[in-house]
Amino acid sequence: MSFNRLVYLFCLVHNNFHFLRQLSIALSAKLTRAVVSECYSQNKEELIIRFETEGKPFFIVASLLPSFSCLSFPSTIHRAKKNSIDLFEKLIGNRVLRIQQFNHERSFAIHLTNELILVFKMHGNRANIILFEKTAPLELFKKNIAADYELHLHTFDREIDWSYENFLENIENLPKIYFTFGKPVWRYLELQHFKTKTIEEQWSLIQEVLGMLAHPQYYITTVDHILYLSLVPLGDIQKTFTDPILALQEFNSAQSHDHAFIHEKNRTIAALRAKLRTGENYFEKTLEKLEELKIDSHYKHWADLIMANLHTLKPGVERITLNNFYQYDEPTEIKLKKSLSPQKNAEIFYRKAKNQQIEIEHLQILLKNKEREIISLKEKVDLMAAAEDLKAVRYLTSDFQKDIITPKQSIALPYHDFEFSGFKIWVGRNAQCNDKLTLQYSYKEDLWLHAKDVAGSHVLIKYQSGKKIPKEVIERAAQLAAFYSKRKNESLCPVIVTPKKFVRKRKGDPAGAVLVEREEVIMVEPKPR
Repeated sequence: MSFNRLVYLFCLVHNNFHFLRQLSIALSAKLTRAVVSECYSQNKEELIIRFETEGKPFFIVASLLPSFSCLSFPSTIHRAKKNSIDLFEKLIGNRVLRIQQFNHERSFAIHLTNELILVFKMHGNRANIILFEKTAPLELFKKNIAADYELHLHTFDREIDWSYENFLENIENLPKIYFTFGKPVWRYLELQHFKTKTIEEQWSLIQEVLGMLAHPQYYITTVDHILYLSLVPLGDIQKTFTDPILALQEFNSAQSHDHAFIHEKNRTIAALRAKLRTGENYFEKTLEKLEELKIDSHYKHWADLIMANLHTLKPGVERITLNNFYQYDEPTEIKLKKSLSPQKNAEIFYRKAKNQQIEIEHLQILLKNKEREIISLKEKVDLMAAAEDLKAVRYLTSDFQKDIITPKQSIALPYHDFEFSGFKIWVGRNAQCNDKLTLQYSYKEDLWLHAKDVAGSHVLIKYQSGKKIPKEVIERAAQLAAFYSKRKNESLCPVIVTPKKFVRKRKGDPAGAVLVEREEVIMVEPKPR
């Protein structure tokens, strides 16, 4: 299963109506009478809202990436001094009146004073945040979804007929009429043998599920190796929560870890299978060559024929035709070196036959060795496929390094090397190389750069004793960091700049992921050269 498909399933769950309904209740308890003090973005896919409550501030971070939309609620956020932009300025200073969950819809709204309403539309790759004034859309967070300007508040609510009569009428099409259940609920019903039960038993199970969804616990669980935030108990349950805010925070963290597990596992399996295919192709071609050599025994036969007819042959002959007693006396033409005697020609053919036999024995040894290697690789693929956590994957990956890295790869540097105004700039080649570059090839006074909030290469400007790194060198390195990132096609890109000593890696973080403890952000145009 691809990562995009995996993320899509995540979105189905934690942005499901039944979860958002409980989240709205929890947010209502946190935010009613709170005042909006900040609303800003530090990149185009993320909105941060700060609320002042009677206790400490409360933050909502809405990350609306096309591949993965989610909400999170960090306990604290330090706003960057540069490259952040205020949004929804009309919200500032307004007090929260209530939280509204739209009926059977993956959207909720925060009602504020002055007839302002902030709608969170959590629709997967069409997710957006919309500010309404009274009933009309006033401002969009993602302005490229222009159709959201046509939305009306009264259209958000949807209806489901939960009556027994509707259940009976649509007994063969329940997923369509109960469209808010989502994949985990239907999987739960499947595990209860829903389809084999009587109609009355099926109705009873539906009522049981509705009861669980109305007063849920929250389960972080895996089903078929896929991570879910579920409101019903199923699969391999890892953690259980009663607070939807805490559950969502933990799920986001687990999802990040699970993505690293799946990515690294699939990458290692792909490398092992690639080497396995190469080994199997080599085995097949070598076996074909061996069979050809076994069949092709004409050198020895020619030598035997010459020696058997030596008394009849004359020196200086280029070709002779002899009856081949190996083939029922069929005439066989043999080409000779006329400068040599028939006996010397026979000796050459015997030597070639002997070399042929040596090659056969060598190929047989190669085939045995390759067969053992193929068996070993198949066992390693099976071991990696059976790995159930990131620790096991990384242990096996380390153990299999000689099988998944070619000699050329093993000595390759983990970075592209650039030079500008006498300073070396190193750019990581991929996530694994990023780790090596930052953790093994850096000095604490090197400058470290990375495109903000997107995947990309780690970049180092190598420190030179007694020399201050000029502004133009930093900007050039930032352009490279922007180009070697997911923002390479954007007109401007925010890039983090910090001494390497403020960059560290936490245990369990996926390849390439680090924690930056202090940063400055500059805006540059992505440029490769």
